[in-house]
Amino acid sequence: MRYLHATACATFIVSLLTACGGGGGGGGSSAAAPAPSPAPNQAPIAEAGANLSVNPGSVVTLDGSDSRDPDGSIASYAWSQSGGPQVDLEGANQPSTSFTAPNVSRPTDFSFLLTVTDDEGSSASDSVNVRVEVPEGTSRVRLSGTVTPAAGHDRDSDTNDEGERPLSNDSPGQAQPISNPVTLGGYVNQPGQGADGPLSLAGDTDDFFRVNLLQGQQVTLLVADFFEADADLFLLDSAGVVVDFSVDTGELERVTVPQDGEYLINVFAFTGGTSYTLAIGSNNAAFVASAPDIVPWQAVVHYQPDTDGNDSQALSRRESIERRLGTRHRRGGEGRARLMTMRSTDASDEHRRNRLGTLLARTATIADEQQRTRLETLYTIKAMSRLPGVASAEPNYRLKAHAIPNDEAYPIQWHYPLIQLPTAWNTTVGSPEAIVAVIDTGILSAHPDLAGQLVPGYDFVSPLDLAQDGDGIDPNPEDPGGNSPATASFHGTHVAGTVAARGNNGIGGAGVAYGARIMPIRALGEDSGTSFDVNQAIRFAAGLPNDSGTVPAQPASVINLSLGGGGFSQAEQNLVNEVRSRGIVVVASAGNESTAAPAYPASYDGVISVSAVDLQRRLAGYSNTGSRIDVAAPGGDGSVDLNGDGYPDGVLSTGASGNGFTYRFLSGTSMAAPHVAGVIALMQSVNPNLTPDQVDQLLRRGELTDDLGAAGRDDRFGHGLINAEKAVRAALALLGEQPDIVALVSSSTNSLNFGRELDTLEFTLSANDQAQVLGITTDVPWLAITPVATDSNGLGTYAAALSRGDLLEGIYRGTITVTADANTLTLQALLAVGQALETDVGLVYVLLLDPETDTVVDQSLARAEDNYRFVFEETATGRYQIAAGTDIDNDLFICDPGEACGAFLTLDQPLTVELDRDRGDIEVPIEYLIAIPTTNDAGRETATLKPRLPAPSNGR
Repeated sequence: MRYLHATACATFIVSLLTACGGGGGGGGSSAAAPAPSPAPNQAPIAEAGANLSVNPGSVVTLDGSDSRDPDGSIASYAWSQSGGPQVDLEGANQPSTSFTAPNVSRPTDFSFLLTVTDDEGSSASDSVNVRVEVPEGTSRVRLSGTVTPAAGHDRDSDTNDEGERPLSNDSPGQAQPISNPVTLGGYVNQPGQGADGPLSLAGDTDDFFRVNLLQGQQVTLLVADFFEADADLFLLDSAGVVVDFSVDTGELERVTVPQDGEYLINVFAFTGGTSYTLAIGSNNAAFVASAPDIVPWQAVVHYQPDTDGNDSQALSRRESIERRLGTRHRRGGEGRARLMTMRSTDASDEHRRNRLGTLLARTATIADEQQRTRLETLYTIKAMSRLPGVASAEPNYRLKAHAIPNDEAYPIQWHYPLIQLPTAWNTTVGSPEAIVAVIDTGILSAHPDLAGQLVPGYDFVSPLDLAQDGDGIDPNPEDPGGNSPATASFHGTHVAGTVAARGNNGIGGAGVAYGARIMPIRALGEDSGTSFDVNQAIRFAAGLPNDSGTVPAQPASVINLSLGGGGFSQAEQNLVNEVRSRGIVVVASAGNESTAAPAYPASYDGVISVSAVDLQRRLAGYSNTGSRIDVAAPGGDGSVDLNGDGYPDGVLSTGASGNGFTYRFLSGTSMAAPHVAGVIALMQSVNPNLTPDQVDQLLRRGELTDDLGAAGRDDRFGHGLINAEKAVRAALALLGEQPDIVALVSSSTNSLNFGRELDTLEFTLSANDQAQVLGITTDVPWLAITPVATDSNGLGTYAAALSRGDLLEGIYRGTITVTADANTLTLQALLAVGQALETDVGLVYVLLLDPETDTVVDQSLARAEDNYRFVFEETATGRYQIAAGTDIDNDLFICDPGEACGAFLTLDQPLTVELDRDRGDIEVPIEYLIAIPTTNDAGRETATLKPRLPAPSNGR
């Protein structure tokens, strides 16, 4: 063992003072010697104990009780882990700590550090190593597979990942070619800032990308670590002249393409270091808005208290700031905002250098004077905000009166037009009396798009190791988050947002029944929950006796269960029957195991089992099927971008990232079920007495769905794809009523992205009343439309087919015009011709996880040049989960915001693999974690998915 010892030596000096007399005699007196100086404090001695060797599953105790202090006492103990896969330490601030040894595939060392501090503040440390052995006789197998990055994904060629081989894209001459549309992950940092790694010292301030763009397209930059860093976005023409820019200080930057052509996109690190996501999409994507209008050469400033007053020191500080930047105080005063103006025409070179720093040369590349003025104004404000004494500095925005805007992210909620939701909203958006109980991982109640949407719920997670909130059941259903793939997504919040996130409030997206209410009930904790707790949650939602000793003031009218995993239970079937007898509809996700075997609770009699479809109305590859499927709904497919909006085709709903409340894309039958629950809430809003039996009858008669697959009910789609508009009309028809309807033809999508590989895509035309399609035309010769399955009115499914033969390399856009007797529709088609760029998200860390302890058992690396193959040799038999992700900021955690992430079989519900033989068929889909910010972000810290193990330098 290693010890830290301290040796002290003290020397005492005694001074003897002598007084002499005269005059024939003398006398003397001795002064008293001063008291000895106290001995210097001796550092304590840390004793972490002997190294250990244990088997998996053992409870390991690390004993530091032999630590001591030679001249005092030890005031505190602090245990921490310094090596090996991460484990949870119990009692880390006590003399002894413990943890459960995880399963391992080979002998694995875990290192721990004990730091003790004495009563004088001196510290000492000692380390101990624990080796977890593989028990003798354990069988070993080989596990291998492939990571499958989503189509249209790319990555910055020089990131901070120590395992990568960087290729510079730091200047226009080194610009990295990328595709369009694209979703790209990257990293930039100022020198000496950001996480440790290859770029930390020298910095990587600029990333340049070369791409062909179309007029009106949006380029969006999502800054992952915007609380600690600031990244900006510039759009340059092929000659390097800046034509647009976005230099805000938050999470979102966006620019608009002025005309067709080749462009350079520049991501610039203004301060700090951050991962980012760059998305290029069609002009029907989210955030299609012009940059905020500002007053040139003006700033609104708040000073810190020591700089805000009228005393001489505060005045001196303000004058120093004004001299440095060439600004003048115009209005405002102490304790409130001050309007500052900036000298423009007479600003000295020194002022401009202080304002712009290294960006001074960049202003010369802006041809438009107004754009140049805007950039200098904004960067002067940024420079001011960083000065000591300045609390905040912001632009002086020009404001205009306008109507309440629609939800800004609604254009990328493709899954709502797919089920005819906009036309249903013409009749109802839901009633507060329709309450949907979301039994899941809990809720983020402070999310701005859930404000006012919740009724009181409950937390029924009873096992303390799952609860994460320090107690058992309680009245607070807040989701504390977690480190697993499921809880890292705030699963319950995402599901709840799909049901009833606020609509028409100008932020984020909307829920299916955004006038209804959500009853959040927490029954799932870290990774999972128990059937007992879920059943208690169901009883609470239904107003039945339960372990909480209380019931809601008004029971739920719909219960959504986006969960599964148990077998058949007669007691649970009886509970479903009792709930239905109280008039409550139960909806459940079919499961993500891609199997036809019954899954519960979705397969119980009386539960509406929901399978999942993608943007093309095709069955999602992960979705369960079988004889118990009742209906299909959008679950998404994050591996593709078939509408070309620059984002994966997942379901967009409420969530959170590392820095605050967001909107996130997830895929799974868990995302499909709340679409159906929300539609039923719409039905109950117009027909409050609607019964579960009536819903079943309408479903069997096809009055709630559009038939898919084989005619009538089938094992893939049940009775078909849920149709919100038909469902609301059917609910009203039971009352003998019909809504006032204006005939309207709509399309399942308004954009088709063929990319470089697809030649045929489909779209479906529907009508909310008697309407007839008169004709379909295109404005380009390379695109042809043919009917696939249509009725006498021309409604139904059409195929859009390409002819690429005579097209030169480049990006093309065409328009499909649908003319009906009720209205006219236009759809956009995007096409790329030329050699496809390889899908590359960079180095992927594939983690083998112990589902019981949630720890990393082993790690493999997957690279693009190896076709993203991974292998775990000599793996001990057992039960495992598999997660994968990138770590472009090199913080030793995968799946941070802006990084790619995935799990087998889906990130929504990771599948546990029973590994008892060699397997080589594992496919792990991976996609960038897109977190679209709210405009009213309260800033919430959340956990990342998983700590990875260190990689060899350059990955070898």
